[in-house]
Amino acid sequence: MAYVDGYVLPVPRRNIERYREMATLAGKIWREHGALEYRECVADDVKSGELTSFPQAVILKDDEVVIFSYIVYESRAHRDEVNAKVMADPRLADMMDPETLPFDGKRMFWGGFETLVEA
Repeated sequence: MAYVDGYVLPVPRRNIERYREMATLAGKIWREHGALEYRECVADDVKSGELTSFPQAVILKDDEVVIFSYIVYESRAHRDEVNAKVMADPRLADMMDPETLPFDGKRMFWGGFETLVEA
């Protein structure tokens, strides 16, 4: 079954287009290096919860929106192989300066997941 990396981050609404440009290039790089799918999704129906929620997880500010992203691979080994190539790609390195990111990288979180159910 597939392996998935998931990401959640806050993006200021004024930076959505800059983020889209960055994510479009990142998606191209991941796909070129072997990722099966690359998706970047902007929150459309996400509310704060009583205990937990996407907005609470990223400490969402009034002028921000939550982005949920995921990348699909054949397996964890395939993910590790693809990510090694991606991290060595100079096109990605140019985008990763914390001072020029269109979002607050300190409030981003991510992780790798094994598929439990595939329907």
